[in-house]
Amino acid sequence: MSEQGRRQRDRAPERSRLHEVAIVGAGPAGLGCAGALREFGVDDIVVVDRHEVGASFRRWPAEMRFITPSFTANAFGLLDLNAIVPGTSPAFTLDREHPSGKAYAQYLENVARYYQLQVKPGVDVCSVAVEEDGTFTLATNGAPVRARQLIWAAGEFQYPDRAPFEGAEGCLHNGDVGTWQELEGDRFTVIGGYESAADAAVSLVRLQKNVTVLAKTATWRSEEPDPSISLSPYSRERLEWADSTGFVDLVQGVEVTSVCKNGDGWVVRASDGREWASETRPILATGFAGSLGHLDGLIERGEGGAPVVTEEADESSLTPGLFIAGPMLEHRNVRFCFIYKFRQRFAVIADAIAQRLGKDTEGPVAAYRKAGMYLDDLSCCEESCAC
Repeated sequence: MSEQGRRQRDRAPERSRLHEVAIVGAGPAGLGCAGALREFGVDDIVVVDRHEVGASFRRWPAEMRFITPSFTANAFGLLDLNAIVPGTSPAFTLDREHPSGKAYAQYLENVARYYQLQVKPGVDVCSVAVEEDGTFTLATNGAPVRARQLIWAAGEFQYPDRAPFEGAEGCLHNGDVGTWQELEGDRFTVIGGYESAADAAVSLVRLQKNVTVLAKTATWRSEEPDPSISLSPYSRERLEWADSTGFVDLVQGVEVTSVCKNGDGWVVRASDGREWASETRPILATGFAGSLGHLDGLIERGEGGAPVVTEEADESSLTPGLFIAGPMLEHRNVRFCFIYKFRQRFAVIADAIAQRLGKDTEGPVAAYRKAGMYLDDLSCCEESCAC
């Protein structure tokens, strides 16, 4: 080889290593799937996150707490609602029933450490491509990541929906609040009626601020037993307290169509012609767009934008080897947007991948079933309560 050829070779980037499994997202879904893969005998796993382990939880408002309670009951065969792998409990680890985001990130770090997971922080995935042989290549802000199987677990919190209506960009999204104590003013308008809106209202009332909540539906009065549709008991109880103080005005039946600046304040307009003046930037608590936009062309979308996946393994209906895990998951019109719901599919994904690699999965499947973390009969996916 000529000297020029050697110099070109030395300058040429090395082709990135090919992993068996790449996981995008180092939150509960990503680490839960990685832990399940380890239990199923799959070791060549790389987990990437554009920030760090538990990044979304570290960015919660300081006052925000888990709405699902953590409780240690492993000895009686009941897994902590917020645990992501069997035999663990955030309540035991953190000594908290309703952990903060930063505390829960510590639990996630413990899981990653226990399973000796290869987590690469600071890797921002820009796009996903599928090669002719089915290999996935992730274009990132650094070196590309390549794998035979891909689990998308990037979540939602870091992808807020900032444009649900005209002028929404002038609002303050609740996901951008570090602590509610930093907001100046005495009167606030919260747009939204679900968990984020309730949390914002309660946090502000605790600071003795006056709050008007504008919601499409009165989720705080819903009799639906599924907390994916109505407010959780924890949020409902706190919102009832806030309402009793006289500092909050709960307004239902409001479909906000626009927000505009008006002098030193803002005006919120609804589809029925009603208007509300806001002395401070309206708080946008209408949800998150999610991360699935990175997978356009690789996944099919159902009604409401949920990814269409197989019931057997949460695999893309369009792209073999691409699995979806986390709060974006939906089956039979039931949303799996709580940890205690979507964690029941980690082992289902791990089982499918392990079998393709020729692993004996009978033992791990039995262990995950015993722990209540292997839901493969989706006919029972319906919330119902007798009383």
